[in-house]
Amino acid sequence: MSRKNKRRICFVTGTRADFGLMKSTLLAIQSHPMLELQLIITGMHLDPVHGQSIEQVRREFGEISTTVPWKSGNTPGQIAIATGSAMSDLAGAFADLKSDIVMLVGDRVEAFAAASAASVSGVPVAHIHGGDRALGQVDDMLRHAITKLSHIHFPATENSAARLKKLGENSSRIHCVGSPGIDGIVQSAMSAGNVREKYNCPKPYSLLLLHPTDADAKLETRKVKMLLQALMKRSDRLIAIGPNNDAGSAGIVQTLSNAVSERLSFYPDVPRGDFLALMRDALFLIGNSSSGIIEAASFGTPVIDIGPRQMGREHGRNVMHSDWNIAMLEKTITSILKSRTTPKRFPARNIYGMGNTARKIATVLSQVEINQKLLRKIIAY
Repeated sequence: MSRKNKRRICFVTGTRADFGLMKSTLLAIQSHPMLELQLIITGMHLDPVHGQSIEQVRREFGEISTTVPWKSGNTPGQIAIATGSAMSDLAGAFADLKSDIVMLVGDRVEAFAAASAASVSGVPVAHIHGGDRALGQVDDMLRHAITKLSHIHFPATENSAARLKKLGENSSRIHCVGSPGIDGIVQSAMSAGNVREKYNCPKPYSLLLLHPTDADAKLETRKVKMLLQALMKRSDRLIAIGPNNDAGSAGIVQTLSNAVSERLSFYPDVPRGDFLALMRDALFLIGNSSSGIIEAASFGTPVIDIGPRQMGREHGRNVMHSDWNIAMLEKTITSILKSRTTPKRFPARNIYGMGNTARKIATVLSQVEINQKLLRKIIAY
């Protein structure tokens, strides 16, 4: 099929996390004979403070369709302004690229901006990981808002699919395919020897990935200091990865940067293959990242999930929850580190799927009819 006859699928990526999660799907679209992949880069990818991960996208996929600037700012008001500004630019980008379907994942403001711009522009939206929940977080509201703006749904679990139906989405739009982040996850991880050499971690280490949940950078600073206090009592070596760019992130970045020592290494950003290997080989992953909920189970890595950010999300037996309480944190860490010679591990089973998600998504995107029936949404009850 000639390029001009291929269906143009435009993926909007704003963070290293959504890009890594969707990599297998992007490759499946790129190799599909009836589809053409378009990539719009925005958000954290363009921010030097967060590693400027646009270069990683270029290394792995070469040509980028376009970039959409994301205004800097850490307060909720500034983020709202950035979202509105990007919404306008994204609408123009979809028109210029003549995108047939806009594809999004998750619950971030970049995805919300893209869903709003595409839906109002009359471009169908395909949404991955709709129907998940995180109790009390603004992300939860954004995820469900994106669902109502979307025309094709790819939930990761049956429970998430059921929530989409309760939101009034027609069953014909819902394709329960699992999480694309699970596809090829074991094969994608860097080898143990290479990751030890690259990150200088010959000794057992703990892995920290913490995102802000409060716009107050000072409050986030206090949380990180409490967490480091608990970790440094129990863990000989700590590798910390930088947070996303949500309001309050500056407090986390500054505190971790200042704490760097022989025992603590801090990386604002790491490639996905490196991160998967670091997570696979760590004594445990601690923080509040969705990677602990979704990907870590495929390696059986213990996860200490702190605070409300991921509360309410489905997870495997490998995930333990803790409040922001130093005694509780220390107790949970100690329960994992009872034996340093034999790190605690769980069966490598994942409720978010067993692979082949990317192929399923690409097949649906190539076959779905784009017409008024698809675009004209009517609540199902």
